[in-house]
Amino acid sequence: MTESGFADRAATMKPGLLNQALRRLLMRHATVVANEGVAENFRRVTLEGPALKGVVWFAGQKVQIAIGGAFSTRTYTPIEWNAEAGRTVILGYMHGSGPGSAWLRDIEPGDECDILGPRASVDTGSLTGLLAVFGDETSIGLAAAIAHQDRGRACRCHFEVENRASAERALAELGIADAAVLAKAEADRHLTEMEATLPELIKADASFVLTGKAGTIQRLRQRLKQHNVPSKRIVTKAYWAPGKIGLD
Repeated sequence: MTESGFADRAATMKPGLLNQALRRLLMRHATVVANEGVAENFRRVTLEGPALKGVVWFAGQKVQIAIGGAFSTRTYTPIEWNAEAGRTVILGYMHGSGPGSAWLRDIEPGDECDILGPRASVDTGSLTGLLAVFGDETSIGLAAAIAHQDRGRACRCHFEVENRASAERALAELGIADAAVLAKAEADRHLTEMEATLPELIKADASFVLTGKAGTIQRLRQRLKQHNVPSKRIVTKAYWAPGKIGLD
């Protein structure tokens, strides 16, 4: 069917049928085989299915999982992807009581879902030297993906979090050692401590990956520019901002 033919047919379909058609056309079908709690508010979800086989995946790419209609999705960074077995693993962080948190909390082995991707999101392929990863709870999956795919690469991770003990437990479960975990403080006072680590990293010719909260990324990027760090050594990706459901 041509693109115009599909569009004409879609215009006459009921919403439920249209949703099903779009899922079949655009998404990969998968089954939940495990949903493990690795720490408070952190869930490690394993998905399998024939549609996940033969997929070329790179650390930092994203997937979008439908939790309602085809266009009601939540975005995650796969920790790993076994193309031969048709299996991928994501780390989800439950913040609040929204649909994404409910999906992470309630899914069970045997439940099915549809996945869009993997697609480009954070590309560290062009970055050289020591990799300095800055972020928050939503960035831990990215750090785990980098550690899983490129075990020989030197990485230093820095996270701002709501619950330090929980984040440290999740990092330990994922095998990420020596991460600096800072509890969020009033008026973002903890960011001053985070900024204090930049000169040493710059001196070591590190490249920087800034993800997580949009405001924190903006602040750290400004500091790096003040230190004359070239833009080619900085990769940024805002995962969320206050008052917004999520950023893609």
